Amino acid sequence: MASKKIRSRIIRAPGAAASKRFPPLREVTPETQLEIRSTPVEEMNLHPLDTFEYEYVGNRIEIEFTSAEFTAICPFSDFPDFATLRIRYAPNRRCIELKSLKLYINSFREVKIFHEHVVNKILEDFVAACDPLEFHIEGDFNVRGNIKTVVRATYRKERPKKAPALARRN
Repeated sequence: MASKKIRSRIIRAPGAAASKRFPPLREVTPETQLEIRSTPVEEMNLHPLDTFEYEYVGNRIEIEFTSAEFTAICPFSDFPDFATLRIRYAPNRRCIELKSLKLYINSFREVKIFHEHVVNKILEDFVAACDPLEFHIEGDFNVRGNIKTVVRATYRKERPKKAPALARRN
């Protein structure tokens, strides 16, 4: 593989004292930028989330799932990112079928996506599939480069607004 010669320009901070305290900055040019490409949504090929009817509508329950083996690909490095996903939701009229959830989560293995985006994508897909009363997700990503990342997102269904009471006529 032929290597491309990259030219970058070093920018020095004004004053001699400043250059001793801080390393020189590199100007980022189109030639020196790294290619960071997330998988477009239409190319993700995620398994659909199947649902079934919740027979006890009005009886509020909470359902929790934990997936300790979540994997996606970092769009910056192309290395795998590993996480434990914790999902908690209160069903409205539909529940998520577990096997489809497992297949959906596993289908991220070939997807290039940032931690923050994967949590929001799962939230969007889950809400679209079953319209829960409430949904919480936490992506607890393994340490990478000495940095631990935990991303949380929440959704609450808006309650329908009551119609204003009609004024009494005497």
